[in-house]
Amino acid sequence: MIDLYLRHLADGRQLSPHTIEAYRHDLAEFVEFLEGHREEGWGWDQIDRLTLRSYLGHLDQRGLARSSIVRKLSSIRSFFRFLHQEELVEVNPGRSIRSPKLERRLPGWLTHRELGKIFELAENRAAEGTFLGVRNLAILETFYSTGIRVAELQGLDLTDLDLLGDQVRVRGKGRKERIVPLGRSAVTALRRYELRRSEVAGRAVGPDDRRAVFISMRGRRLSVRQIQSVIRDLLDTVAEEAGLSTHSLRHTFATHLLDAGADLMAVKELLGHASLSTTQIYTHTSKERLKRVYDQAHPRA
Repeated sequence: MIDLYLRHLADGRQLSPHTIEAYRHDLAEFVEFLEGHREEGWGWDQIDRLTLRSYLGHLDQRGLARSSIVRKLSSIRSFFRFLHQEELVEVNPGRSIRSPKLERRLPGWLTHRELGKIFELAENRAAEGTFLGVRNLAILETFYSTGIRVAELQGLDLTDLDLLGDQVRVRGKGRKERIVPLGRSAVTALRRYELRRSEVAGRAVGPDDRRAVFISMRGRRLSVRQIQSVIRDLLDTVAEEAGLSTHSLRHTFATHLLDAGADLMAVKELLGHASLSTTQIYTHTSKERLKRVYDQAHPRA
C-alpha cells in the first residue's frame, strides 16, 4: 500500500523525487515501529488513534525536534487520507490526532554588514580568476538575488536563465514554476561564470550535466550538499558561531526586502510559498530587529 501511495504522489500529485523519498522514509520508520511494538500481525485497518499517539510518544522519547515529529505525523496523516479515499481502510485514524505545537523560532539571517563581508570575501576569491572562485561568487549572487531554495538552485538548467531579461525560471515544490528577477550584480557574476564554465563543460558525461548551470571541475552538476558546502564555507568566515545555514540566505533575502518596505504578497510570490502564513514569519524577524534598534537607540527605552 505504501508503494501504491508513493506512485500516487509521483504520478498523481507530481511531487519531486526528494519529497517522495522523504515520505518513503517517514512511512518506513512508522512500519518499523509497528513491527517492533506489535507481537501479533497487523494491518493498516487495525491502526487506531491510540497507536498513533504511542508513536508520537516514541518519537518524543527519541529526542526528535518537534518540527520533525510534526512532519512525520503529516506524512502518516496524508498516507491514511489516501487509503481512506481509496476505500482501502474504513476509518482514517489521523483525523483525530492533533499536531504538537511548534516552537516559533525566528529564522537566522544576516545583517547588511555581515552580508557585505561575505560578498567581499567571495569577490576577492573571484578576482583571482580561478574557476571555483568565479563559480562560487555566481552561486552566492544568485542565492541572495533570488531567495530561491538550495534544491531549486541546484536544479537550474542553462535554459532557465534569461540574462537579457534579468530573470530566471525556477521549478519549486510540486514542480510549480515561477519567474524570479535577477539583480544586476547576479547577472554580471553569471555572465562571468558562463565564460569559465565553458572551459570545463566538455568534461560532462551525461545530458543532465551538460544542461546544468552550476557544475564541478569535472563538468558534473553540483549536488545539494556541494552547494551547501560552498555557502557554509563563506558563512563560517563571518559568523561561525551564529549557527547560520545555506537557508539563511533565503531568510536574509526575505528579511531585507520587507525591511525596505516590500509588499508581503510580492515576497510570497518571489519565495514560491503556497501560503501567506509561511511568509509572515519574516515580518516577525523585521519587528525583532526594529525592537533591538529601538532599545539601543531610544534614550528612555
